[in-house]
Amino acid sequence: MTENKNKTLGPLLKSLLDKHSLSMRKLGALTNIDTATISRIINGKQKANLKHLQEFSKHLRTPLEELLEASGIDIGHEKVAAPQDPMHAIQDMLNMAEMFDQPFSREQIERELTRYEQYAKTQQGHRLICDEFQKKMDNEESVGPFIDHLKNMHHQYMDESTPAEDRAILGSALLYYILATDVIPDYMFPIGYLDDAIAVQIALNRLKKK
Repeated sequence: MTENKNKTLGPLLKSLLDKHSLSMRKLGALTNIDTATISRIINGKQKANLKHLQEFSKHLRTPLEELLEASGIDIGHEKVAAPQDPMHAIQDMLNMAEMFDQPFSREQIERELTRYEQYAKTQQGHRLICDEFQKKMDNEESVGPFIDHLKNMHHQYMDESTPAEDRAILGSALLYYILATDVIPDYMFPIGYLDDAIAVQIALNRLKKK
């Protein structure tokens, strides 16, 4: 794996095909990806999307994270020693957006946040945040800068000295995390949290402008 980490996606795929004695045509049959598409990806003429990389990972028996890194996506495994600014971590996730076949709408997320902001002002919404946030955190057992940032937002929300308007904005992002049907599917962490990260970024930008 160390040998592969310095390769870009095309050369990495070529070496994996050689390693497993597979042709592009055979890989296409295994993955149900058109052979011409595989050829363009290997030759750098087309970007692989996440579905492509998942199939390559499965049939070439190599970690998805390695293929993501070869595609130019920094997933941060080598940043453990130096804590990453949570907002930089969110930006890294935003850079993954082009990996998806179907574009997602920031406006769609903003509409959800507007709805959740009103809900956060109600007793029912407040109770939901109090009861369900930690449960979801415990169930998913996720870690990382983005999760730390969500926890900080929850702490601010629960602080009674936080102004009501700020609490509603914070609550909208927390409710999005707890309740929303993801605009982007949860393929893996942190990619599955991409739309949640955008929701957090929108909420924080609103707080900064106040």
